Amino acid sequence: MLGKKRKLGKKIQHLKAGDAFTSSFTIEDKELLMYLGLTDDANPLYIQHDYASETPYQRPIVPTFMIFGKVSSIISMHLPGPGSHIIKQELSFDKPVYHYSEVKVTAEITLIHKKDHIVEMQVHGYDEEGDSIVEGRLWVRPPYEPQSLNASSLENFY
Repeated sequence: MLGKKRKLGKKIQHLKAGDAFTSSFTIEDKELLMYLGLTDDANPLYIQHDYASETPYQRPIVPTFMIFGKVSSIISMHLPGPGSHIIKQELSFDKPVYHYSEVKVTAEITLIHKKDHIVEMQVHGYDEEGDSIVEGRLWVRPPYEPQSLNASSLENFY
């Protein structure tokens, strides 16, 4: 990302209830293995077909926090966007996601608290069968207005 100019996300005064962003993705084995390596997670339910086949899941599933990582990416990169920070979440993961499942997640702003510099967002995620895989709410601080547009910390942003 260095050397690539990016905009900061939407400031709180430019957001409104109903603003939404939807992302579709598939978790592939290489992403799963990178996640498990970074977190030192060796849960056999995530990678061992023989173990998973003996459980009610029948096959390996994707860790729920990989799904949350995709939700976080929507906030960080799209809505409100770069400079945003999730400060609280209440999420339920209603159905497991299996390797190579096509998933669609939408985050929508439902309330804006300008005084506290917080937006509340609703999250809905579905698999290719249309079944819910994640539901919940997020409390997010949108990017702050930079004090100086000349700040060296913003050299990759405009």
